[in-house]
Amino acid sequence: MIIKKYLVANMNEGLTRIRYELGKDAIIISQRKVRKPGFKGLFSKKVIEVTAAIENSQSDDNSSSNKYSSKYNKRDEEFQNSLESIKKLMQDEVSVSKELREIPNADTIRDKILEHNANLEKEASSNNRYEETINKQEIKSSSIKMENSIKEKNDIDYIDKVINNDANIESIHKEVNELKSLLSKVIKNTSNEDVSANFMKERLKSLDIDEELQDGVIESIDNMNSGETLNEVEALREVFERDILVSTKSLSGRVVLVGPTGVGKTTTIAKLAGRLALIEKKRVGLITVDTYRIGAIEQLKTYAEIMNIPFKVVITMKEMEDAIEAMNNCDVVLIDTTGRSSKNAMQISELRAFVQKANPDHVNMVISATTKNSDIKSILTGYSGLEYDNIIITKLDETTVYGSLYNIAKIANKPVSFVTIGQNVPDDIMVPTKEEIANFILGEEILC
Repeated sequence: MIIKKYLVANMNEGLTRIRYELGKDAIIISQRKVRKPGFKGLFSKKVIEVTAAIENSQSDDNSSSNKYSSKYNKRDEEFQNSLESIKKLMQDEVSVSKELREIPNADTIRDKILEHNANLEKEASSNNRYEETINKQEIKSSSIKMENSIKEKNDIDYIDKVINNDANIESIHKEVNELKSLLSKVIKNTSNEDVSANFMKERLKSLDIDEELQDGVIESIDNMNSGETLNEVEALREVFERDILVSTKSLSGRVVLVGPTGVGKTTTIAKLAGRLALIEKKRVGLITVDTYRIGAIEQLKTYAEIMNIPFKVVITMKEMEDAIEAMNNCDVVLIDTTGRSSKNAMQISELRAFVQKANPDHVNMVISATTKNSDIKSILTGYSGLEYDNIIITKLDETTVYGSLYNIAKIANKPVSFVTIGQNVPDDIMVPTKEEIANFILGEEILC
């Protein structure tokens, strides 16, 4: 039984192809809607996969066999007729000689016979030569027929072998053609996938997605098993929402903010203090270790006085212990730290000592959305020794492309707890959802 599958747009096309390739006796085993393989198939409509089958035909073999069998029978009959003709000629010649020998030995009769034979000698010899020639020709013709019959028998055997070989060769050709067709489809699909992958890479590049992460995004889209056809934006949104983690937990206990210089840690900690104290009505305390930056202490002190919350400046380890002890009655203690270079191992080690002394419940890594993709990985890796458990992304209002949100969240593999969207304290800070971050990345939401 021959079974073949066809991918067609509709059943009319399927029936036409089945009748053309398998014949009118083919039957349809099954049909179902499937998606074309590969990346391109993800964004295209479903097609119909039709499975058809047909029994192997024996009619051609039988007709060939009958043809050669009838030909063989005809040749064999001619061969037998030739033999019978030869036998008959030989028997006639023998009977004539016998009759001549049986004639009576009388002189008168003999004289008449001799006289008659003398008159007919020339005619008889001429007739004998003619008959002899005819007999030789018939014998030669019979021999030729006999040889041809024997040759026909051999030819039939040879033709049978040729038929079998032709059938095998035809089967091999058919399989080779199917392989060629399959290979052509694979090459075509691969080519289409390459074009789609290049197009998607350009799209991700325009979104400022890190080059090292682009292949992972494309592979995730290609491996999607969605029941519906997704367009480019929907597919990217699904990947971004799946890969980005967010934290919706409310802050409590001792919370430390760490990060490189210039990312807005001090302003962010003031926004958090205002949110917790004024909106969530929690008792909040402020501690700063940032004695290096000019104006940092005065800035936080001003915010603390406006919001009427306790404020401490820490320079040594002992002062950190005393400040924590003094704020035991606070629901949340926010600790601001000095910005350090992620490449300076000595400074990072010093900062880690202060963080460990504070014994925090949460460590938040603060990083700017304007950070170059080439620096994000080195910064996050350099601060990994501080064991941060959440990410705060700042300065979304200072950029127009938000691919860095995905880069930071994906490389850090930590949940995003807050994003800052302006300079206003305490308003311009928000707890984002996955959908909101995906909208930022796709350019569907832009901060002016």
